[in-house]
Amino acid sequence: MIRLGVLDFDTSHVVEFTKRLNHKGIAKEQWVDGATVVIGCAGESKIAPERIAGYKKEMEKLGVPLVAKPAEMIGKVDGMLIESLEGGAHYERARPFLDAGVPCFIDKPFTCSASDAKKIAALAAKKKVGVFSSSSLRYAAELVAFKAGLKKDKVLGVVTYGPAPYNEAKSDVPRNPGLYHYGIHAVEMLYALMGPGCTRVSCAHEKDVDVVTGQWKGGRVATVRGLRSGKAGYGFLAFTEAGVKHVPVGTGTIYRELLKQVVAFFEDKKPPVDVKETVEIMAFIEAALKSAANHGAGEKVAG
Repeated sequence: MIRLGVLDFDTSHVVEFTKRLNHKGIAKEQWVDGATVVIGCAGESKIAPERIAGYKKEMEKLGVPLVAKPAEMIGKVDGMLIESLEGGAHYERARPFLDAGVPCFIDKPFTCSASDAKKIAALAAKKKVGVFSSSSLRYAAELVAFKAGLKKDKVLGVVTYGPAPYNEAKSDVPRNPGLYHYGIHAVEMLYALMGPGCTRVSCAHEKDVDVVTGQWKGGRVATVRGLRSGKAGYGFLAFTEAGVKHVPVGTGTIYRELLKQVVAFFEDKKPPVDVKETVEIMAFIEAALKSAANHGAGEKVAG
């Protein structure tokens, strides 16, 4: 059984992932086999410190032993779940574990800049240790089924959509700005369908919506619509050689399906999503932020 540690208790994922992996406090059909959370550290948070105490109590109720310092988990785990809600904290939080050769799943958003994403990727490569990050929406049943049904059909373009509320935490330092905070889910769906290779983006920004259009190598074009008003669900409109299809996406089993991928990653040390693609996703969002601040001007996606 793979032993996992969990760091930073400012997101519900800490509890929800532990319930599924440890087979406690949740319906059996949501269980995921192959790994168990054996230790945790409540850690710190600059984005939502008020959440830590509550999630710490829930983890204690689930019977997870807790330590005061992250480093105390090194040597006691086979892999780490880096769970800080703030993407900008992930490089520093993951670094000691990667340095020690401990593979890491880094929750969304992977980072909040292309430069931090590249630093994590470079450190993982230097230490020859696996690193994996993904939104759970990449593994939504409807999206997975659509991709499986493509066969010889080709995706020419996509419009994905989903909620994209801002991080409302009051701070002098931007934390999870723009689509990094929650819009990451719709962006991840976009990349799940289009794959990497976006070279340029433009963002039409308004108070209630961001509409980001990317240009891919080979002439394909795709758009993500981040929604901040009205009733918002997840889904996508796919343009393929065989036709156009609208696919609403549900969230009932997304944590379970993501965790299956996480466990497989810790088993074989091969990330289901190449870290190069994850770095590009961070660069895509960074370019969208720059475009929004420059009245929708086109911005290159940092290579």
